Formats: sequence, C-alpha cells, structure tokens
Amino acid sequence: MLALERPDDIVVGEELGHDAGTGRRWIVDPIDATKNYVRGIPLFATLIALEDSVAVVSAPALPRRWWATRGGGAFADGRPLSVSRIERLEDAVLTYTSVRDFGEPFLALARRVWAPRGFGDFWQYMLLAEGCVDVAVEASANLWDLAAPKLIVEEAGGRLTDLDGNDTAGGGNALASNGLLHEVALAALRAE
Repeated sequence: MLALERPDDIVVGEELGHDAGTGRRWIVDPIDATKNYVRGIPLFATLIALEDSVAVVSAPALPRRWWATRGGGAFADGRPLSVSRIERLEDAVLTYTSVRDFGEPFLALARRVWAPRGFGDFWQYMLLAEGCVDVAVEASANLWDLAAPKLIVEEAGGRLTDLDGNDTAGGGNALASNGLLHEVALAALRAE
C-alpha cells in the first residue's frame, strides 16, 4: 500500500483509477512501455509525479533513474540534465512512439529533420532531457504517461505541450522539445 503524506492525497494512474478528488495528486504509471516489458525489451519504467512539483522515472532494466523538482532542476543518476541547443529542424533528432497514429504532416516533419527515430514512451522524453533528442511526438498518451516526463523535460530546459500547444500533461497527445524547436514543430504538425 502506498503511504500518502496527507490524508486528502489521492493516487491517479492507469491501474489505480482516475479519481479527480480535492487533494494533491500522486500520478503513477507502474509500468510505462508495457508492450516493451511484455516482449522483454528493457525500455520500460515506473513513472511517479506529485502533480507538477516532483517527478521520478526509474528504468530498472537499464538501470537508470531520472528525477526533478519544480525549480530545482532535473537529474539522471546524480548528474544535472540539460536539453540540446539545436535551433533548426534540419539538424534535429525527432522521436515518436508510432508512425501509424500520424498523418501526412508528421511524415513531412520526419522527412525534414536530420534523424527520425522510433524511441517511444518515457525513453524519448528522457533522451530529450539529456540533450540526445531535440523533438519528441506522441499521438496517444495519458496523464500518467506524461506527468513525470513533463516536469523532467521542463526542468532540463525543454517544453512539453499537447499538439495544440496547450501547456498540459493531461493526455491525449504530446509534443516535447528543447524549447527552441517547439513552435516550428507545432506549426509543421498542424500543416494541412
């Protein structure tokens, strides 16, 4: 049983329910990248966020751990994280969870970047926070998939929104970037 700090704290997660409640929300995904886990691919993690103030991503098979606190920076295995300084899409690495969920605007973006790569789920966001990846796109995601990565990306200097540019981890979809490429990537994905 998860011991909560306050009696009105609630836990929200894929396996835990979606109670909106009135207290602080702990947002948990016990196994992010479940399909990887099931197939023996070592890219899966446990994601924990206290709303938007504390986040931990732990990938035991790697073994790696990332964390952040609002205003306190982001870290991986004890070292500070910082997103890349890439300023042009043509020089960028773009990651995505699945191409089948996107249409022509995404494919045009993928053709425009230096290197499109299929590193999905938590992994693409951690690579972005480490400065290895410049733009990450996810067509389908939930709050428990995004809450912890969003804080880590932001504290590393990046940005995470939905595909409409709304500042949310609320789910549906996501675009994360080093911040420098965010608006141009949003515009490319909105192209008709």
